[in-house]
Amino acid sequence: MLMTILALVVSATIDSTTLLIGDQTDMHLRATCQTNERVQMPVLGSELTPGIEIVDRTIVDSTILKDGRVQYDQYYTITSFQDSLFNIPPLPFVINGDTIWSEEMTLNVLPIEVDSTNDLIIDIKGVYKAPIWWWGVIRWVLLVLLLAGLGVAGYYLYLYIQRKKQNANDAILEVESLRPAEEVALEKLDLIKEQKIWQQGYVKEYYTQLTDVIREYIARRYGVSSIEQTSDETLRALRPLLNDRKDLYEQLRNMLTTADLVKFAKWITTADENELSLRNAYTFVKETTPVIQETQNDQEL
Repeated sequence: MLMTILALVVSATIDSTTLLIGDQTDMHLRATCQTNERVQMPVLGSELTPGIEIVDRTIVDSTILKDGRVQYDQYYTITSFQDSLFNIPPLPFVINGDTIWSEEMTLNVLPIEVDSTNDLIIDIKGVYKAPIWWWGVIRWVLLVLLLAGLGVAGYYLYLYIQRKKQNANDAILEVESLRPAEEVALEKLDLIKEQKIWQQGYVKEYYTQLTDVIREYIARRYGVSSIEQTSDETLRALRPLLNDRKDLYEQLRNMLTTADLVKFAKWITTADENELSLRNAYTFVKETTPVIQETQNDQEL
């Protein structure tokens, strides 16, 4: 069914003009014009005409033809639940402000024949199968199991990484245990001095590293479990061992006390106190180095 004005050609066709009630068919709208012409396709609502419903529609698609003209196509899916012969009025196409009408169409909707000899009721459509409620439950259970599995896998991955770190630390400690305690301690104090972390504002970290070095040295030098002990417990254990070096004992006590104040009481230290704590750490290690080790070094020199 075509309507033509100048270079504009419009058409509206139905794929099947005869339907059973409740079935669907497509209506095809087409307009062909010059490229410099503007076309507006018919604007339709939820019904094509009373009794004929629009189920779905496509967007307008354009195609450049070989002769240079433009072809616009749009499809509507229609249906009806009334057995009747429908007359579909012409549809308006607007080009450059002028309205061009398509030709009238017809759609014959037929009722479904019922076999009166059969007591069974035949549905128009097949029975719609509603989603089974327990399928949603199964999906939630699977999701929970998946999250739990990921959590367990993450936990074991964490343990694996921690074990690798511990093994690496144990290997480092094993290597360090083969070297003299004072040599390892002085080397670590040199590293702390070079890093200058308290000058960068990391005072708490500075005292943590400093006391860790001294506690490890005390543990190896005197056999005191300084790493697991508090500062007071460490000092009580060292008091009889440093009975003849009260000056070293006081320096160590001052350093550990200052470190505890910084770490646990948010004590703000001065630059002089920070430098003094490092010097006291150096002095403690050097002054408590075994005499035998120093004699051996003198002989090597």
